Amino acid sequence: MESKGRPQRPALPSSRGRFVYPDSMRLSSRLPPGFDPNALSAALARLRAAGRPVLDLTGSNPTRCGFAYPEAEIRAALSAPEVLTYDPDSRGAQTAREAIAAHHGHGLRAEELLLTASTSEGYGLLFKLLGDPGDEVLVPSPSYPLFDWLARLEGLRARPVPSYFHDRWHLDLGALEAAVGPRTRAVVVVNPNNPTGHFLSKPEWHGLTDLCARHGLALLVDEVFVDYGLEAAEDHLPTALADAQPACPVFLLSGLSKVAALPQLKLGWIAVRGPQAATNLEALAFLADQYLSVSSPVQAAVPALLALAPGIRAQVLERLRANLATLDAGLAAHPRLSRLPVEGGWSVLLRRPAVDGDEACALRLLEAASVLVHPGSFFDLPGDGHLVLSLLTPDPLFRDGLGRIFPLL
Repeated sequence: MESKGRPQRPALPSSRGRFVYPDSMRLSSRLPPGFDPNALSAALARLRAAGRPVLDLTGSNPTRCGFAYPEAEIRAALSAPEVLTYDPDSRGAQTAREAIAAHHGHGLRAEELLLTASTSEGYGLLFKLLGDPGDEVLVPSPSYPLFDWLARLEGLRARPVPSYFHDRWHLDLGALEAAVGPRTRAVVVVNPNNPTGHFLSKPEWHGLTDLCARHGLALLVDEVFVDYGLEAAEDHLPTALADAQPACPVFLLSGLSKVAALPQLKLGWIAVRGPQAATNLEALAFLADQYLSVSSPVQAAVPALLALAPGIRAQVLERLRANLATLDAGLAAHPRLSRLPVEGGWSVLLRRPAVDGDEACALRLLEAASVLVHPGSFFDLPGDGHLVLSLLTPDPLFRDGLGRIFPLL
């Protein structure tokens, strides 16, 4: 998943556009009441419209971050003879699922996988599978704000449950337990978390699976960033697949967007384990069969793309580590600023004196320094005093951006 911040809200269609909804037409209550951009997006659009260059420290699109992709090999993979045939399988092509299973290891089998067009689509299928309108899923926060809308668009509610920070981030298992209600259907966790970078610890994993098993809940584990460990603690859970027989139904999500830094190829997958796994997979296949959204070319290319992925990821990891080192060197000269540990992922949380609100601070940096950062409030970080920066930013731009914003913090 990309760090997009709050979902962008384009202007409503009007008489100045191509069409106007009839006054009598009522849109679904799943949609927001309006589509005006938030203050930060509006300010960014205004500056760019005025021709003012903005240095972006929030970028999460690896294809725009200066990495050297093996272009000839990727093009060849997408030109395989199989791309000219259409032989749909609601679970995805067998050869693609076999390659994905081999990539993950931990005894994962092709028969435990279902392909999707994206991780977001995977969430949509899982929310359809697990809940009825009005049901809810629990999401430890801070977390990725898109969950709110992915759940809402399926008629569900994503209920945040705060985690806490003490030397590192921790799930509050007691708070999760207390939050379970009669309409709770699942818990959604990201391992490592976006944007905190928190890997689940092994005790947290056992606590989560026990909680879900006792309450009859499913556990959704998003592991798109799992290959990007940086400062992980010794007791971290490297992957949910390390538990071959979890006590509750487990649905693991991942995809090419992060595994191979190829978001444009639009391929995700769901691995299914735990009680009634065969039934859950059959039901997911029924749902997927209504869309058949995964393209034949990308399925045919999966084995070759995953073979190329380690070389691409190595470049990304080198960038992440280099930018962390640059940040630490800059922080040494600014004792009022600090950062939180980055166990994994593509983001870092910069801690600053909370002299103003996070969004106000981001607006101030945009106006005064022409640098875009994400406020911690976009990800429901508690209180004020946090900014979210992308470690994916090309090295010279990252260094330049820090040099511009540090004097203003």
